[in-house]
Amino acid sequence: MSNQAPAPSAKPVIHFGAFIPGETIERGTTVFALDTVLQDMIKRKASDLHLTQGEKMCMRIDGEIVRTGTTNLTEAEMKEYLLAIMPPRNMKEFSEVSDTDFAYEVPGLARFRVNIFRDRMGVGAVLRQIPEKILSADDLGLPPAVRRFCELSKGLVVVTGPTGSGKSTTLAGMVDLINETRHEHILTIEDPIEFVHKQKNCLINQREVHKHTQSFSRALRAALREDPDIILIGEMRDLETVEIAIETAETGHLVFGTLHTNTAISTVDRLIDQFPADQQSQIRVMLAESLKGVVAQTLIRKKGGGRVAALEILVVDKAVASLIREGNTHMMGNHMQTQKAKGNIMLNESLINLVVKGIVDAKDAYMKAVEKEAFLTMLQSKGIALEVQKAS
Repeated sequence: MSNQAPAPSAKPVIHFGAFIPGETIERGTTVFALDTVLQDMIKRKASDLHLTQGEKMCMRIDGEIVRTGTTNLTEAEMKEYLLAIMPPRNMKEFSEVSDTDFAYEVPGLARFRVNIFRDRMGVGAVLRQIPEKILSADDLGLPPAVRRFCELSKGLVVVTGPTGSGKSTTLAGMVDLINETRHEHILTIEDPIEFVHKQKNCLINQREVHKHTQSFSRALRAALREDPDIILIGEMRDLETVEIAIETAETGHLVFGTLHTNTAISTVDRLIDQFPADQQSQIRVMLAESLKGVVAQTLIRKKGGGRVAALEILVVDKAVASLIREGNTHMMGNHMQTQKAKGNIMLNESLINLVVKGIVDAKDAYMKAVEKEAFLTMLQSKGIALEVQKAS
């Protein structure tokens, strides 16, 4: 019988190409190497850092991809940058499914949302900056209608937009406003946690999917036993999460969630269309009762550098609730046009306002418009001409 002690359990290892199983890299040097790059990213005011094996390092600055590296990234450099910052769970997940998400923090600099993936070149990664400072409602210039959403006692409010449109920043500002003005319990469920909220007037618990809970839906079910007043769902990515969110809003909680849709109307349709056809009638009734507002946004490059948000806001009143219940969401646009006094605003109007004020270029605004022909007509009515090349 051998007296040899059992070997310690092996730490999960990520394999890059011919990366030797069991190979490890000293953590200190690697973190310092990546932190130096991230410091440069902050100095350049970039929102994202792109690392792709075999390509030059890139950053997204004012919405555009800029090559900042001088040489193509090697496999060794990718390992040096990424291995040290990956938590063991994410190493295991990457080895099994070839992509993973987590948060990484450089103390005193910023937090970053990290996605690591494989493509035809090898390994790639994107690190998105999450500023340490949470922008307030005043900093963001949130319209009165959006501020009123933060005063609700119950209901569902959805903040939506394409990836990189600033949804998390807007939601963080809204949560901060509640934290400043109310004395209640806020529970956030995120993947990963992005903005870290300080305890002000509210009690705030922030839970991270895969770290503090198994899934959005599981955390949301558990939330009902955690005495929350306000619940933020980082992403309503599946039918079960959407269903529980609507039910939770119906039972007397204020629920904030996000989707990847471009307009307020398409957001309502997406919520309903996730359900099987035989359930959609019931969901329309539930959504008509629980949905209180939609904020759809996009970011546009400013003339002087930086970016600004253009918002589309849908305020759900009795008329909108009736349209949702009856399946007439296509008529909501007309309602929004005639009920601007309540805070409704179409995306095209927000874009036109930014152009008229000289904040953004008309061409950049046109590129962000969803209904482009209507945008051009509105632009012409303001005496602004824009030549665009239409697809043949």
